[in-house]
Amino acid sequence: MSSPDPQVRAARNQSTSPAARGPVVAVTGAASGIGALLTERLVASDEIKQVIALDERRGECAAAQWHILDVRDPAIAEKLRGADVVVHLALDLDLETDPAARTAYNVRGTQTVLTAAAAAGTHRVVLCTSSMVYGALPDNELPLSEDAELRATAEATGVGDLLEIERLARRAPRAHPGLNVTVVRPAVLVGGTDTALTRYFESPRLLVVAGSRPAWQFCHVEDLCSALEYAVLEKVDGELVVGCDGWLEQEEVEELSGIRRMELPSAVALGAAARLHRIGLTPSPAGDLAYTMYPWVVSGSRLHDAGWRPQWTNEEVLAELLEEVSGRHTVAGRRLGRKDATAAGAAGATVALLGAAAVVRRARKARRRI
Repeated sequence: MSSPDPQVRAARNQSTSPAARGPVVAVTGAASGIGALLTERLVASDEIKQVIALDERRGECAAAQWHILDVRDPAIAEKLRGADVVVHLALDLDLETDPAARTAYNVRGTQTVLTAAAAAGTHRVVLCTSSMVYGALPDNELPLSEDAELRATAEATGVGDLLEIERLARRAPRAHPGLNVTVVRPAVLVGGTDTALTRYFESPRLLVVAGSRPAWQFCHVEDLCSALEYAVLEKVDGELVVGCDGWLEQEEVEELSGIRRMELPSAVALGAAARLHRIGLTPSPAGDLAYTMYPWVVSGSRLHDAGWRPQWTNEEVLAELLEEVSGRHTVAGRRLGRKDATAAGAAGATVALLGAAAVVRRARKARRRI
């Protein structure tokens, strides 16, 4: 029997390659941040057939198939047709965004993507929230189990949105039979990120609340992307925590960073944070402080059982974070210019902010008396 034509053999080989057998994956928020990193990673994978990239602008990954639209647009359902998996990363957790606008975007966007995925025949949606949803509480076990109750409140930046996304994830399989939802919860995310927790390390002194017991668990964005790829390939599912193994005590963080602490009584720290946020001097509400006071370290057992391992240690991620924030100056979550920070110093800048809050408070009282 004669051998098949070379072109036939090539077609057969192509049709049986891993990529040909792999899933078509859609990524929202694909033009920047984690979405852009994941899109590049999936495009380069031999196990992925095709990547559909969705965002309000076109990103730099030329190998993806791009669709430009707002994730809240119901027309997204048509763009998701043919996708086996959707990874939803179009979230706004910017500290400077108006909270009401941020919530409207995050919650409506997630609702629309879940409904559109079901309508398009997609069988899996991967959502990304944060380990912050477990809450930072003085009685938390160290580490928490992945199955631990989500005890966070909406008092910290964006956490209310993430809790609502978690509720949507739990309801989705009942509302849309046949749709599976995987939720990935990273620890303190580092690698081109700007959050209240990364800004903590921009301060000239590390604020420590008297009587608290902080514990720090980090997650590098590269490890998050590899965990998301695991979820895309269905090597693991359910509710997953991703982060470095173990954690760092506050004393270890101070030793590794070389940044000294400034310790304040709880009532002073929380009261000042609440006042400063209320009058608009800082973007971070007082609820953000809890995540620097109490442990919220979680065991990532599901990913480990599936064979996934982080490539970064807590020490390595902290070192990268310190390099990223070098030259930035933040006090109580508020960014200062270099000149302001140099002139004020650590305690001086804090006192200045507290003093400003007191001045505004006295001025308001004076106006009420007139």
